[in-house]
Amino acid sequence: METIKDKAYFKGLANRLMFDLNDEEATSIVDEFATLCQQLELLEAVDTTGVEPMVYPFETPTVYLRDDEEDHTISQEQAMANATKSLQGHFSVPKVVK
Repeated sequence: METIKDKAYFKGLANRLMFDLNDEEATSIVDEFATLCQQLELLEAVDTTGVEPMVYPFETPTVYLRDDEEDHTISQEQAMANATKSLQGHFSVPKVVK
């Protein structure tokens, strides 16, 4: 587990990340970090033996996909009828240049 850091540690870290912390902000971060460490210790104490890892937090997926059904189709010739330029049965467009 991470040891509790002091204000100097977080001020130095902030300085390396190119911003400054005042004493009040550094103290707040130290307190929040201590709370986070306590919460992580509680999670690590939970016995998870025999529990299978989950890919999703829910047993069944919440997204239901419909089956694909062919509704209205057009031929390739009909699709290409309004193309200003085509190449081997595909739309041909000018290259996009920045």
